[in-house]
Amino acid sequence: MKEKVILAYSGGLDTTAIIPWLKENFDYEVICVCVDCGQDEELDGLEERALSCGASKLYIEDVTDEFCDKYIVPCVQAGAVYENKYLLGTSMARPLIAKRLVEIARKEGASAICHGATGKGNDQIRFELGIKALAPDLKIIAAWRNEKWTMDSRESEIKYCEEHGIHLPFKADSSYSRDRNIWHISHEGLELEDPANEPNYDHLLVLGVTPEKAPDEPEYVTMTFEAGVPKSVNGKEMKVSDIIRTLNALGGKHGIGIIDIVENRVVGMKSRGVYETPGGTILMEAHNQLEELILDRDTYAFKKEMGGKFASLVYEGKWFTPLREAEQAFIESTQKYVTGEVKFKLYKGNIIKAGETSPYSLYNESIASFTTGDLYDHHDAEGFINLFGLSTKVRAMKQQEAGIDPLTANK
Repeated sequence: MKEKVILAYSGGLDTTAIIPWLKENFDYEVICVCVDCGQDEELDGLEERALSCGASKLYIEDVTDEFCDKYIVPCVQAGAVYENKYLLGTSMARPLIAKRLVEIARKEGASAICHGATGKGNDQIRFELGIKALAPDLKIIAAWRNEKWTMDSRESEIKYCEEHGIHLPFKADSSYSRDRNIWHISHEGLELEDPANEPNYDHLLVLGVTPEKAPDEPEYVTMTFEAGVPKSVNGKEMKVSDIIRTLNALGGKHGIGIIDIVENRVVGMKSRGVYETPGGTILMEAHNQLEELILDRDTYAFKKEMGGKFASLVYEGKWFTPLREAEQAFIESTQKYVTGEVKFKLYKGNIIKAGETSPYSLYNESIASFTTGDLYDHHDAEGFINLFGLSTKVRAMKQQEAGIDPLTANK
């Protein structure tokens, strides 16, 4: 019997061309696996395409709810944003895809897993770190890095397939390189390859419109959370995946969540892309809005720092590591009382706060009010300021003793 290889299969030109390439160069039995993280792409005809190109079978695995519950929610709770903009849409999905590839490899008794990620991107790292962490004995074939891979363009891939008697509905046209799931869609290529160019949003956007084309009237939205997990939108309770779908529609309508970023890839280069994350942007902001009402000052500050570290871990493909588990354990401990309701309005790309309530709020009106109350005596501030500023005052006194004018020394 031939050895089996599991191919991460999207149905696109790259991974379709890899099927005959694997059979020709390695004599493997090729088993394709399409992992659906909520791509909203048409899956009809995918099996026929894979089988006609030489695969022995195709798995289509819907992991959308697992993606939302086990990967997206922890990142929302962490406030994980890479380089202050990127909400990790592709990064979060890759470890789950790697996990499912390994599970099917074990089921099929395969000896290798193949992916079509290029040698310039982050995905090769994310896929391979995930596979190594879960199945270190499996061989990994990265087609684009393999010496037997001689194709370097869509034209050459189409020609290769035709030479092998495979005629596919792909054209060597100019289009963006996109990655889509329930959380976002990314766009790279064409005019975006030059950072001096403005994105052609009329040609580019898929999930929504620009703020300029959004409605002229704002729309109010109410959300509830329980222990940091979103539970409802506008009074309707839903599972997390349906909440994200609902917010995607609302955010897309109002021009929410469009970012243009030049980011630092793990491999050392900078890349420019446009991300659409309408529902994710709303969900992150709503969670932050509630959290600021509930967490104490020190926990809130430390958690913000931890969120940046968590984002870097996810971006770098280090999901299946003890550090990610430890950081997530801390983050989850901060979510115990993140329960309540937030209200905001969406207007031309903006998410505008419109109120928040929680039974665990640390906001105390009798303390925060300008009106003097029993819980806070304004005179207490004098002693606090004297002690809090003691080192500053002593430094200035010593400067004066040394003949230095603090006014000119402290610029």
